[in-house]
Amino acid sequence: MPTVSLVCEGFERQAAATGRGLGFDGLPLAVLRGHVDAQSYDEMITSFIDHTVDQVIAGLTAAIPETVSDTGEPAALDVVTRGTIDEIHRTFVTRGWSDGLAIIPPTRARVESFIAVSGYDPWRVLGAARPSGRDLTIWSIAVNAVMAGCDPAQLPVLVAVAEALLDPNYGVEHSGNTTGADALMILNGPVITDLGFNHGAGALRDGAGAANTAVARWLRLFLRNVCGFTSDEHDKATFGNSSRVMLAEDEAALAEIGWEPVCAGFGLPAGTDAVTIARMNSGLIVGSVFGSTPHEILPYLADGLARVTGWDLTHVYGLGQGHYRPLLILSPVLARIFGRAGWSKHDVQRALFDQARIPAWRFEKLIGEWSNLTTGRRTLVELAGEGLVPAVFAESADPDRLVPIVTASDTIVIAVAGDPNRANAYVMSNDGPHGNWTSTRIDRSFSNDLVCRIDNRDACSAPAPPPTDE
Repeated sequence: MPTVSLVCEGFERQAAATGRGLGFDGLPLAVLRGHVDAQSYDEMITSFIDHTVDQVIAGLTAAIPETVSDTGEPAALDVVTRGTIDEIHRTFVTRGWSDGLAIIPPTRARVESFIAVSGYDPWRVLGAARPSGRDLTIWSIAVNAVMAGCDPAQLPVLVAVAEALLDPNYGVEHSGNTTGADALMILNGPVITDLGFNHGAGALRDGAGAANTAVARWLRLFLRNVCGFTSDEHDKATFGNSSRVMLAEDEAALAEIGWEPVCAGFGLPAGTDAVTIARMNSGLIVGSVFGSTPHEILPYLADGLARVTGWDLTHVYGLGQGHYRPLLILSPVLARIFGRAGWSKHDVQRALFDQARIPAWRFEKLIGEWSNLTTGRRTLVELAGEGLVPAVFAESADPDRLVPIVTASDTIVIAVAGDPNRANAYVMSNDGPHGNWTSTRIDRSFSNDLVCRIDNRDACSAPAPPPTDE
């Protein structure tokens, strides 16, 4: 069926790469000049008539290409370069396979050794990476892990993250949106201690934990090399964020105060090796929290959640509906203040829901006027009347009334980590359905991928050959 995709200027490469990943190589495009949000209605229509309509007509009437172009990508076992460390580094940077930092060359021997520890079939396909369409394999996970300096024992953690990336709930295809949110991974379970992940001082700082830092760098390389998030393909971040190290929760502090870990809020019980991932927009420190009771420290924490929340409210209504789930990271000192008072995590969430509020007029401008991401610019009273937001958003028509930043108390995510002797917290705003909170179980048992199981009916079969299109 003849189709044309309308794209804004500057998105042509992303559109072409997305079409290729979905099996529509050469999909016709028609380009809208300039940024539509920075044009008047008349300017937009005039530009569309003068520059875009002819492209639409040509795209609908031209012959559709019958052949798929060769991407020129090397196969999994191809030797792509030889030389000194410096020469290999330059090649990887030039080809766009590296972030520019030093890498460990992913030689075949290194990658094979990395995988052998866990017993996986190197050519096992976990699924197709969106939006690039590339096969997501154990081999491709390991190649990027070697480059990032990961330890082979971390491979099951990386596989769990890759499974989360494949989960439609997470929506990895949105990882290159223009506001530049980046993924945060939160680790739970005995794996934290067993593999040496840092949950204490510097919990979010590069280098404070070698394992935390290496896994985070693997994710950025994997998103680049397998999912295609580079400026030439799918990454359209206006600014971007610095990559976030993997955050490991302080499980001992959680057990002491009787709180469940983050993964329990997403279906995996306490004590499970699990990784939870979500994409975060902004973050800010809530420093030097003063007080020795929950009621003394709550206002400051709630204020931090309110301050970090801006256009993201379009994930409460607009781009999403009830999807906004901000994160509060408490140092163990602050978590224990709640624990000593007998407060559960649910108690804290309910109190934050009541206190983390902003004026209704500001909420409405953020979702419908300042950001222009919600059609109609309707008031919260109108939205509540249609059942699109909870009634708590419309308790009066006073534009100065305070309204919540989330639709329900349990949508506020709380983690415990950081220096156990410091009274600080950290808050992050979430990018809603552009990277929904998703938890996956980490299976650290030795894989049976390559184990022959023989009974009276079956015989061993050779492992599948390596793919040739990755």
